[in-house]
Amino acid sequence: MTDPHALFEHWFAEAKQSEPNDPDAMAVASVGADGQPSVRMVLLKGHDARGFVFYTNHESRKGGELLADPKAALMFHWKTLRRSVRVEGPVSPVSDEEADAYFASRGRDSRIGAWASDQSRPLDSRETFEARVEEVRARFEGQDVPRPPHWSGFRVAPTRIEFWRDRPARLHERRLFTRAADGGWTEGLLYP
Repeated sequence: MTDPHALFEHWFAEAKQSEPNDPDAMAVASVGADGQPSVRMVLLKGHDARGFVFYTNHESRKGGELLADPKAALMFHWKTLRRSVRVEGPVSPVSDEEADAYFASRGRDSRIGAWASDQSRPLDSRETFEARVEEVRARFEGQDVPRPPHWSGFRVAPTRIEFWRDRPARLHERRLFTRAADGGWTEGLLYP
């Protein structure tokens, strides 16, 4: 395959069949104002030719870093397949319509949690968080839980996508797709 999005879809479909847990898990790396990189796991919630989408609290550490310096790197690792995919590119917020639609698809407790959590900020005790969850649950009792204004998604528009496949004796296969000036892709190989 010479289209990296089609190749990703093919590998992702295989991962959904083989990975026992969270085939959509990916590491996302961002950089803080001090130049310190940080990485954490999130779940892929959408992928098409425009990019890779995940959702988060925009006031979290990753949200703040991505809004301040809108570039990210992603990494998928599918251990059962002995494959990984690396993605790099600029980041932009998803539309309010996309964020609303995804938020509405989440379970009620997950929607409540998005309101109750001051994601990435210090927490004095688990009991404090659980009390906040109960406060939010009571506030929205008998009604829909709307998307918080600080909660939305990001789309990483890839400029580089690398497909890594394990090979014997660490003679791995690495295919690199790079976004060309005309919007298409160039493909090459990397030494393992």
